[in-house]
Amino acid sequence: MHAFDILGDPVRRRILELLADGEATSGAISDAVRAEFGISQPAVSQHLKVLREAGFATVRAVGTRRIYAVDAGPMRDVDAWLDRFRGFWTPRLDALGTELARGKRERRLRDSRGEDIS
Repeated sequence: MHAFDILGDPVRRRILELLADGEATSGAISDAVRAEFGISQPAVSQHLKVLREAGFATVRAVGTRRIYAVDAGPMRDVDAWLDRFRGFWTPRLDALGTELARGKRERRLRDSRGEDIS
């Protein structure tokens, strides 16, 4: 399965978001996803299996619990693919940063002079 097929599913994206905050048990993941998406525990388990098999997540056993974590490897591949497109939005984000800085500077100048713009 291609990385974007994996990431194209909202449930799998949500699981990865949960794991981005740190390791989580399968039970905690299942509870969160079931509450948000209204799917069954076996359905969540299937999504976890897809993430494991595609290399996006790792799992380790601690007693009877299964602890999941993000595997950054496939995410680096996605980032590398997206790198070709950063040129489309980076200049716009830079321009936005410039405008925000200009606005802050103008507000500081007005405040220092006691000007009111209302």
